[in-house]
Amino acid sequence: MARISNPKRFSDHFGVPGDKLARLGVLDPTLNVDTRLFIDPLLLAKSRHAEISNGARSTYEQHFNYVIKFLRATKGPGDVAWRSAQRLLSFPEIKWTCLGYGAQSVSGSGSGNEMTGQFIDTARQIVELGVDDPDLFVAMALFEEGVGPDRISDMTTNVIFGDILRFNARVLQELGVPAQAMILRLRNGQSFDAVLPNNPFIREGGPVVLVPSDILRHLPIATDWSDVADAASKNQELRNRVNREIARLWEVKSRKDKGRLRRWAMSDKEQFETFLDMIRSADARPYDTATDPLGELVWRRIAATLAADVPFTIKQPATMDADSVAAVVEQIIEQFRFLIEDRRLSEELYHAGEPRPEKAAQRLFFAVAHAYCKANDLDVTPEADTGNGPVDFKVSKGFSGRVLIEIKLSRNSKLIEGYTRQLEAYKAAEETVRGYYLIIDVGQMGKKAEKLLLVKNRAAQKGGAVSSIIFVDGTRKPSASKL
Repeated sequence: MARISNPKRFSDHFGVPGDKLARLGVLDPTLNVDTRLFIDPLLLAKSRHAEISNGARSTYEQHFNYVIKFLRATKGPGDVAWRSAQRLLSFPEIKWTCLGYGAQSVSGSGSGNEMTGQFIDTARQIVELGVDDPDLFVAMALFEEGVGPDRISDMTTNVIFGDILRFNARVLQELGVPAQAMILRLRNGQSFDAVLPNNPFIREGGPVVLVPSDILRHLPIATDWSDVADAASKNQELRNRVNREIARLWEVKSRKDKGRLRRWAMSDKEQFETFLDMIRSADARPYDTATDPLGELVWRRIAATLAADVPFTIKQPATMDADSVAAVVEQIIEQFRFLIEDRRLSEELYHAGEPRPEKAAQRLFFAVAHAYCKANDLDVTPEADTGNGPVDFKVSKGFSGRVLIEIKLSRNSKLIEGYTRQLEAYKAAEETVRGYYLIIDVGQMGKKAEKLLLVKNRAAQKGGAVSSIIFVDGTRKPSASKL
C-alpha cells in the first residue's frame, strides 16, 4: 500500500506561488496524495472559466443526450444500442487530477462493468418515463447503490476531459511550469494529445492535470440528501409539488431509506422532474478553498512550513528501539500540545467558530509530526492499514520501533470505545508495545475524561496492556490584544 512519507504540493514542487494559483482559480493539488474533493457536474455552467462553463457543460450535455438516445432505442441487455450506451457509461478513474478518496496515493478504482450494467438498467427505466434531461444520470446518485461522489467525479472527468485539457493549456502557459508533449490513453479507449507537466510521484509515470477550483465540492450536490431536502423544504413551489411520501423523507435527512426515495422519484415523469428540480434547488457553491471549512488543504501548508516557522530540535536517541521511538513520539506530542495551547495553532481546529471534523485534527497532527520527523530523519505514516482498519498515525524507524498514535476529538461519541477497543487492536496487529491516545478538547467533554481514566486504571490493575492517555486543550484562545 502506498504511504505518505513526504506530501508535496504542486506549488512547492514547481516553484509556483500558491496565491497565483488561487488568483487563476486553480486548485493546488498534492502530487502524491489525493485531495478529498470532487468535480460536481452541476457546477460546470457557473464556472468562471469559458473552457468549463461553455465547453465542458456543452460536452456534458451532448454526451448524455447520446446515451439517452441509445437507451431509448435498446430492446434489452446485449443489443447494439445497449452496448453503445454501456461504452458511453464506462468511466475509468483518472488519477492525474489527484482528487478523490485515495487518501494515501493518487490511485483509485473508477467504475467497473457490474456498476455500469446496473446504472444502465436504472437509467433506461427513467428514460422510459419520458425523461430526457442529461442531469438524470447524476441525480441517480441519491438512490442508486455504488454511485457515490467518486463515481460522479470520475464520470464527469471522463466526459469533459478534453475541456479540462484546454483549460490546462491556457493556465499552464500563464504559470510557466515545464511541460512536455504526451499522449494520454484512458482505459475506455479514448486518447488525447496534451502538453502537461510530469508528476514524478506517480509510480508508473504520468502527468499532472490541473482542475478549476470552482467546480469542486466536498460532496457533489446529488450525493447529499440533507442539503437537497433542506433546500426543497424551504421552496414553496416544490413543497406544493411533492406528496407526503417524500415530505416524510425530508425529516429523515439521510439516504438510509433510498428505496422509498427511488420508488417515489421513478413513479412517473412528473415526479422525476420534480426530483431533479429539488436537486438543482440545493445550494450549488464550490468548496471554499480559501477558508477550507473541512481542513482538506490547510494541513499541507503547515507540513511544508512549520519546521522553518517554529524550529524544534528532537533529542535523538542512540538506538531506535520501541522505547527510544516512544521517547521521540512523546517529544512530538508535547510540541503539538505547546503549539495548540500556547501558539494558537488551535485556530486551525475551527472554521467559522465551529470545530472542524476529527479528520482535520488528525491531519493537523500529521502535519506537525511530519514537519519535525522529516527534520530529524524519522518516518510518519498516517492511516496505515494494520488489518483491523486504519491507524491514524504510526511513527516508525525500522520494524522494532513502532509506536501508534490515535487522535480523537472530545466531542466524539465513541471516545471511550475508541480507547478500549480500537487502539489495543491496532497495537496487536502492528506487533507494537506502545500506544498513545491523544484527545483534543474542543468541547462536549463532559464526564468522558473521568471515564477514560477509570477504564485505563482498571486495566492496569488487572495487568492488562494500557495506552497512555494525553489531553490537549484545543479550545479557542483569545488573541494577545484581548488577554
